[in-house]
Amino acid sequence: MTDGRFLILVRHGETVGNSSIRYFGRTDVLLSGLGQAQMRAVANWLESNLHTCHFAPVFASPLGRATEGARLIAGTAARVVEIQEFVEVDFGLFEGLTAEEIRERYPVEFNRWNRDRLDPAYTYPGGENRAAFVERVGRGAKRILELLDGTAAILTDRYAALLVAHRGVIRAITQRLVGVEPVIELGSIQVLRRTSGNPGWRAEALDVTEHLRGVE
Repeated sequence: MTDGRFLILVRHGETVGNSSIRYFGRTDVLLSGLGQAQMRAVANWLESNLHTCHFAPVFASPLGRATEGARLIAGTAARVVEIQEFVEVDFGLFEGLTAEEIRERYPVEFNRWNRDRLDPAYTYPGGENRAAFVERVGRGAKRILELLDGTAAILTDRYAALLVAHRGVIRAITQRLVGVEPVIELGSIQVLRRTSGNPGWRAEALDVTEHLRGVE
């Protein structure tokens, strides 16, 4: 690393119940064995490619799959700051279902979801409004940026800030900070950087998944 502040955003790994195919939002599922291996692979990639295994501050969604992921990356002794605003979106009636199950059980809502899911006015049936979700994630992002500014002294070439959270949360943050919405696969890494004297963030790397090849 060179001079500047790095913010590493990591989506949690695979979970019990298979987050790769099921829509778990507020549901507090834990990492599976595969998910734990994916988080260890993240730690190895960060050490090899960014030459750091030291993270501070360490942030996470309060859901278990994120906090466990943060500790697997940063170490069990790491102090994880849980950001309540970073809970994933509430999928309402869609919680825990695959896309096919949603289509079969709620065909009308399924069609509306596919048509309007990116509309800020869209609300998951029995769940959360998209605009409200983005707003609360924005409040959380504001909090962590204030905390980063307060810990600038330790954000040197040996330390980077780390956040482990969910797809929707990370996409909202990257949109807010660098104006893009990556795909955000399970276990993927996003590296953002803000250099000294420059108040804005830029994306150093997005949707990094090379570390996941061969992970079982």
